[in-house]
Amino acid sequence: MELTKDEETKLIQAAMQVRKNAYAPYSNYQVGAALMTEDGKIFTGVNVENSSYPISMCAERSAIFTAVGTGETHFKAIVIATTNGGPPCGGCRQVMSEFSDQMIVITVDETGAVRMHGPVYEILPGAFGPKNLE
Repeated sequence: MELTKDEETKLIQAAMQVRKNAYAPYSNYQVGAALMTEDGKIFTGVNVENSSYPISMCAERSAIFTAVGTGETHFKAIVIATTNGGPPCGGCRQVMSEFSDQMIVITVDETGAVRMHGPVYEILPGAFGPKNLE
């Protein structure tokens, strides 16, 4: 999938901005995500921690689930903003692959510097997906 420089910049800015709203009182690792649909709509999400750790929610899944709730299921790219540009967890990679192994995944650090840039299939090779259930 092609992502223009303007689209990438817009997503980076959105992810960095929404990151400020993350609820991370335990890890202090705030994450913001900005997801772009194939038709250019942007959905954002943040990580929301819980004192019962397993029920916390990652920013990436938050953005994707919000988009799906509006009927969107075709995604072009996602930007994940963290302090250090950390990669998405395995669960988030699996959710991304459910919708498109071609979706571009970009991580940026707190300065906006790109740390990772590539399609889902590169960060989750051999993913289990809908085709495996046929």
